[in-house]
Amino acid sequence: MTATPAENPVLTFEGKRYNLNELPEDLKELVRGMQVADAQLRMHEDTLKVLAVGRQSMAMQLNERLKNVTPMPDQG
Repeated sequence: MTATPAENPVLTFEGKRYNLNELPEDLKELVRGMQVADAQLRMHEDTLKVLAVGRQSMAMQLNERLKNVTPMPDQG
């Protein structure tokens, strides 16, 4: 959805444009719900990125610390 102060807000959905002010209230509510869902998805994607970086850091620390520990013999 795009809007500029001098123009009516426009919903662009599946390649078509709609004047948001002319949509029925139930459709406006659906648009708002989708905007909230999009924001939540972005937030959780960012959280996953932070967790991945933290996990990678812990794996590096584990690898470094295990250099001083003798591993068990292979059971081959």
